[in-house]
Amino acid sequence: MKAFLSLIFVSVTLFSCKKEIVQNENVSNSEVVSFKGNPNSTNSTDSLYTVTYLPTSTTKQIVKHQYYTLSYNEKFEQAEWVAYELKAAYLKNNDYKRPYFIEDPKVTTGSADWRNYKNSGYDKGHLCPAGDMEFSKNAYNDTFYTSNISPQKKEFNSGIWNRLEQKTRYWAEKYNDIYVVTGGIPKDSDKKIGTEKVAVPKYFYKIILAKSGNEHKAIAFLVPNEKSDKSIYDFVVPIETLEKMTGIDFFPNLKNLKSSKAF
Repeated sequence: MKAFLSLIFVSVTLFSCKKEIVQNENVSNSEVVSFKGNPNSTNSTDSLYTVTYLPTSTTKQIVKHQYYTLSYNEKFEQAEWVAYELKAAYLKNNDYKRPYFIEDPKVTTGSADWRNYKNSGYDKGHLCPAGDMEFSKNAYNDTFYTSNISPQKKEFNSGIWNRLEQKTRYWAEKYNDIYVVTGGIPKDSDKKIGTEKVAVPKYFYKIILAKSGNEHKAIAFLVPNEKSDKSIYDFVVPIETLEKMTGIDFFPNLKNLKSSKAF
């Protein structure tokens, strides 16, 4: 690759990861962050991903499904984040029949009805992609809870966002095991759809954390909810940028943060 890659870089001491299918994206310069730490789980049966890497919640409504966890924001009728582990072994093409979207029974305040999206002009955009969960029919079906969707413009959902999802799968293959945090950034001023006034975020983000050697790397993206033909690397941002925009601490158990330009 001729282009220089300066990504958001995170060093800790924890686990292992892999990458995707789209390999020809041009890489541009961007700020890199690295850090190290020794987080410990108090329960040896807990996944390091779910225990160590779980983001904070501004809503205090964390919902755990078998293969992904989310923090639901009732005010905007969608998750503020969805977090999940993506292993290389999960990358299957089982071509399951797509089920209907249904409300999430684990959201105590009630997740939005899918009819809010009907005739709205917006896609029901998955946050944890169904394509990441084709290793199991139950895991696949679980991605069709309305707590796991957010209004996305069709050209965005099928374009730049799809390319980023494909790249995430490439990273899962490269590192064997990654951790993904993703969501929209809804605001009071955003357009609302449906009777429940589901907010249409102007931006969506995705953070991928992976192990490389003895260090952990993370790369973060902030992408406008619009059609774009740009490289996904044009949307790389520091994790701190997303934390300031959302009020979320994405990796509260990772300490000793240090900035670095090296990659």
